[in-house]
Amino acid sequence: MPESHVLMGVIGRPHGVRGLVRVTSYADDLTAYGPLSDAKGRRFVLRWRGEGVAEIAEVVAGGEAKVADRTAAETLINTRLYVDRAQLPEPDDDEFYLADLIGLAAFGCDGARIGTIGAVHDYGAGASLEIEREDDQPLLVPFTRECVPLVDVVGGRVVIEPPFFADDADGCRSAAAPSPASLRSATSPAQRER
Repeated sequence: MPESHVLMGVIGRPHGVRGLVRVTSYADDLTAYGPLSDAKGRRFVLRWRGEGVAEIAEVVAGGEAKVADRTAAETLINTRLYVDRAQLPEPDDDEFYLADLIGLAAFGCDGARIGTIGAVHDYGAGASLEIEREDDQPLLVPFTRECVPLVDVVGGRVVIEPPFFADDADGCRSAAAPSPASLRSATSPAQRER
């Protein structure tokens, strides 16, 4: 998927026999962005029919081809749904779309380059940054203010201070600042947890 796309939801298992599917949404309103794309470039329109259950149609030749039965719905299981990053609102100060963090250079508090953010993981207990390093295994860092005191998306860098890097009490922690925050959905930009 191009980096300009942000994951918004995933199609799950069928619901009933008439083509309805369960959908995991990472947005407050997954239908607010118009057609969603998958990794193959197909475009889909969703219409909610219940809590987490949607009718889905593929956009084909300017029209919609509704998924009409369970067999067709089964072919869409685990289809990831994306929206173009430009369609999302700009985040507030100290908020970040997780997709915007990928590719940023990671530096230690001493200014030494550690690596590049290769992935952001969020399994429900808080996000973590996977930092790819040239001569070593990737480093997994919790995306918290304590461990990531500086995020500069425009400047293309983050400063990290994982607990095992901190040798003194002053370090980067003295730079920690704004109020505590929590992770939000893909369309509500993520903030670092305290």
